[in-house]
Amino acid sequence: MDLSNLKPAAGSVKNNNKRVGRGQGSGKGGTSTRGHKGAKSRSGYSRKIGFEGGQMPLQRRVPKFGFKNINRKEYQGINLDTLQKLVDEGKIKDTVDLDVILATRLAGKNDLVKILGRGELKAKLKVSAHKFTATAKAAIEAAGGEAVTL
Repeated sequence: MDLSNLKPAAGSVKNNNKRVGRGQGSGKGGTSTRGHKGAKSRSGYSRKIGFEGGQMPLQRRVPKFGFKNINRKEYQGINLDTLQKLVDEGKIKDTVDLDVILATRLAGKNDLVKILGRGELKAKLKVSAHKFTATAKAAIEAAGGEAVTL
């Protein structure tokens, strides 16, 4: 072994980069492997998101429709059968307000609560919520309870 036959370890040196644009003799001069003409051959090219080669893009072909009301209020609905189930389990006694609803995880702290009329209510409850459906209010009052709108 001497300086004339020294080699780096196998696999340690890797240079597969093609040096482009360095003259015709290299075989990769001229167009620098970019082909002739077109956007991709030019400097500064960057494809827009959704670009389909000049064909009308999907997001422009599909029509716009609908309406999004920016003033819409979303309510977290709670049905009467859910309240009755909690009464049966002993989790609520005689009043249902936002603190009880939070504690039983029926709604989050920033949610607006609406009592809905599915199921039947046998227990006499004083229910406080932001909104009531007509059937829910009637059912609560029929059971001897009270519906308080916040």
